[in-house]
Amino acid sequence: MKRFLYLVALLVCSSACLEIPPAPTGLEMPAVTPQDRVVVYEGYASSYNTKTLIPNWVAYELTEEETHGDASRENLNFSMDSRFKGKQAMREDYAGSGWTKGHMAPAGDFFWDQDAMEETFYFMNVCPQREELNSKDWQYLEKQVRRWAREFGRVWVVTGPIVGENRYGTIGANHVVVPDAFFKAVLARDLFGTYQAIGFIMQNDTQRYYLEKCALSVDDLEKRIGMDLFPALPDDEEATAEAAFNLAFWDIDYKH
Repeated sequence: MKRFLYLVALLVCSSACLEIPPAPTGLEMPAVTPQDRVVVYEGYASSYNTKTLIPNWVAYELTEEETHGDASRENLNFSMDSRFKGKQAMREDYAGSGWTKGHMAPAGDFFWDQDAMEETFYFMNVCPQREELNSKDWQYLEKQVRRWAREFGRVWVVTGPIVGENRYGTIGANHVVVPDAFFKAVLARDLFGTYQAIGFIMQNDTQRYYLEKCALSVDDLEKRIGMDLFPALPDDEEATAEAAFNLAFWDIDYKH
């Protein structure tokens, strides 16, 4: 019902009478620091950390058109990126560890291009993730991102690990850091061209994480992760979008 009321309010004035300026390019990119080693692939960018051997963050834009496609993940294996000059995680680090190889930019967002799909299997896009989280609530959130891309035409996404206290230590001979939690921030535009943003944090454990309960404003998320998200937005629009989140806009409720 709250989603219906929100849409009715938006439709009071037709978007056809509005001159909505195009979105700035690179909206998905967080502020890059001197410590970031950013690698840009066909479908996403990754700031890879050669000390923790997991990405600091992964960012990408997902359009409605890109939620469709016939690329295949069949017979794809996780691998190192031979073009990257620096230490990387290896498959052997994960073998027998009890942790899954968790995509940050999910393969399910890249059926639009085979090369883009294959590049999601680089360790530049992977963190040790609890199986129960990877296959349930985190996966559910990933599906919602695709739904939002279809509904709003495009979304901008930043996602990554929160190392925190590193309570799970490391895995493998290369000592790949196991994150305490994961974050995801999503930005979209409504019918009037107004930006809406929302953040999520899920702990890397076996608990259930309903979106309504783990959602937070991007301002609050930035304080938790120490990053500046969506800096390409004009300052006033960034301040408004990141200060709060609207569950009705995102149509979030207890659904799973």
